[in-house]
Amino acid sequence: MMITILGIESSCDDTSAAVIRDGVILSNVIAGQAVHERYGGVVPELASRAHQQNIIPVVHDALKQAGVLKEEISAVAFTRGPGLLGSLLVGTSFAKGFSSALNIPMIEVNHLQAHVLAHFIKEDKDDLNQPAFPFLCLLVSGGNSQIILVKNYDNMEIIGKTIDDAAGEAFDKCAKVMGLGYPGGPVVDRLAKMGNSDKYIFSKPRLEGYDYSFSGLKTSFLYFLRDELKQDSDFIEKNKNDLCASLQKTIVDILMDKLLKASEDLGIKEVAVAGGVSANSSLRSAFEEYSFKYGWRIHIPKFAYTTDNAAMVAISGYYKYLDNEFVNHDVAPYARVLI
Repeated sequence: MMITILGIESSCDDTSAAVIRDGVILSNVIAGQAVHERYGGVVPELASRAHQQNIIPVVHDALKQAGVLKEEISAVAFTRGPGLLGSLLVGTSFAKGFSSALNIPMIEVNHLQAHVLAHFIKEDKDDLNQPAFPFLCLLVSGGNSQIILVKNYDNMEIIGKTIDDAAGEAFDKCAKVMGLGYPGGPVVDRLAKMGNSDKYIFSKPRLEGYDYSFSGLKTSFLYFLRDELKQDSDFIEKNKNDLCASLQKTIVDILMDKLLKASEDLGIKEVAVAGGVSANSSLRSAFEEYSFKYGWRIHIPKFAYTTDNAAMVAISGYYKYLDNEFVNHDVAPYARVLI
């Protein structure tokens, strides 16, 4: 019997629906929300309203692109958390209604675990390019920077995490200080390609173990710009490419140093990256370099699976379906939770 999972993702500002059949992706539709750009960040109330407008058309398109009738869906998987509570409520409520109408089970999905399991999405039935257990996964996004020891689909341990800000937040807030708009990460990445990454040296934290810290980098970057702007009011405009390149190099170096330490300490050379920051070109290049230098077998997600998407929710739901892990309709979303 074929297992067909409808995935629903609504944790932040992207409304997404995807269909996966027996582990193979059939569709993955994402509707973004441009309304937040003018505010320099996601406004929760506006995000919730946009999800309400988007979710039915997005699900309709996902089913249509997959060539699947709603009656063929085996179960609906939805992001329960973590995320913005109002946004999660929209996806959870839709999943409950869809489940009730078709009398099919519901599957809750942890958003962070879903990012990791995105590496198990198959493009076709002969796709065998998935990580082998155990492996290390660097999960980096606007809200999370973690090193995860993945022992199995349902057995993950966070061995390192940020003690303050996430890497994605550092990109966005430093970009905001430079007047580069929101989201800042992609803009920094684009400008960095035209800059000298060794032009400026920014401080790196000294922490024991595998934990991260990015608040100090943000502060030092702000003070550096403040001092330079006193001397030249056009400093940022004249040097933004070099500033972006140097900032990006610093963040990537911090991420990779801890990941390398974990790999060497645990003797694991199967290494993956996930989350929105995994789209960063410098981080991807660093993975390629470390693969060659340290013998890593690396796993870098397709760009479609780096940001929030329902395909990762659907594949998580697929493995939970195999284990009969279903939830009742009284389930409520949660804003905060770890893996």
